[in-house]
Amino acid sequence: MILMIDNYDSFTYNIVQYIGELGHEIVVCRNDEISIDDVKKINPDKIVISPGPKSPSEAGISVDIIKKFYDKLPILGVCLGHQAIGYAFGAEIVQASNIMHGKVSPIKHNSTSILFNNIPDTFDATRYHSLIISKKNIPEIINVTAYSKDDNEIMAIELKGYNVYGVQFHPESILTFQGKNIINNFLKI
Repeated sequence: MILMIDNYDSFTYNIVQYIGELGHEIVVCRNDEISIDDVKKINPDKIVISPGPKSPSEAGISVDIIKKFYDKLPILGVCLGHQAIGYAFGAEIVQASNIMHGKVSPIKHNSTSILFNNIPDTFDATRYHSLIISKKNIPEIINVTAYSKDDNEIMAIELKGYNVYGVQFHPESILTFQGKNIINNFLKI
């Protein structure tokens, strides 16, 4: 079973729908309506941290869940969830040079991440964000696995040695043609 932490985002249920279509049971809990003990009781196989309208420091229990479970369960962070993973491990979250709301960018990955198995090296993805993980002083535990080709921003990360992944773009967007495959790659872990 998958646990989705909902950061009050309108896209959360698009991701939930994809996960259901891919044959997985999912439980959705809002970021201010669940505790670490609740997560333990739910006993999920994997955790997804949703997009959301705020910053990682305002994402309820999302960062605490990442810190508590990164070495126990596979975790996927999308947009704000991606930023929350970076933030949890010491990356700086900064204002993006270009605010992206519903804009499509070509994404180039380095072919090392399991998220991008059987995904073309370059693919289009839809972006909705004003914050990003800074490219300066990336913590040693974070491996950057994809960048946007148009503005060279970090678009995907993973934690070295752990099944923790983040994508800045929205894989659930209809204009992210490889998005369902990326989510499926995570679900196969």
